[in-house]
Amino acid sequence: MDLYSGHINRLIDELAALPGIGAKSAQRLAFHMINMPREKVERLAKTMVDARENVRYCKECYTLTDQELCPVCSNRKRDHNTIMVVENSRDLAAYEKTGKYEGVYHVLHGAISPMLGIGPNDIRLKELMARLEGDVDEVIVATNSSLEGETTAMYIGKLIKPTGIRVTRIASGVPVGGDLEYIDEVTLLRALEGRTEL
Repeated sequence: MDLYSGHINRLIDELAALPGIGAKSAQRLAFHMINMPREKVERLAKTMVDARENVRYCKECYTLTDQELCPVCSNRKRDHNTIMVVENSRDLAAYEKTGKYEGVYHVLHGAISPMLGIGPNDIRLKELMARLEGDVDEVIVATNSSLEGETTAMYIGKLIKPTGIRVTRIASGVPVGGDLEYIDEVTLLRALEGRTEL
């Protein structure tokens, strides 16, 4: 038996279909929206529609933007000779939050995963290789430490090394606050291999 009327149930179902939103969160959001002033609900709906209609990929790095070039690519103060390759725009945002990286990015929109049928032609590798025809000194591969991310990193390394451009991989290891006894062997080995002077 449905607890709520059709409109409420449809709203809850639509919200629950969003990634990271469970049934309880969807219900909480639905009730919040229903109790919002009508103008705020209309502004939220218009903002979502406007974003869907106007957001596209940056013509250089392929992150999401509403301009031809994203703010990073259009910034002439950035080091355009260093490209960090990430899997998605959320990874780019995570690095930007550090405030320490001064290069530019390339967003793959995925990772190679034979199990899921995702091959090199299904992510933005051709576009990356086209960018390397310009003046590029280093490509930093910052894919995830998952099997798919590692496969993608190795593939990118094999593609780029013959060009003579320096290819590096981000270090991975023990997280701050992590107990060594709970960390897997691969992560511990990476931490050991990526050690630095004190």
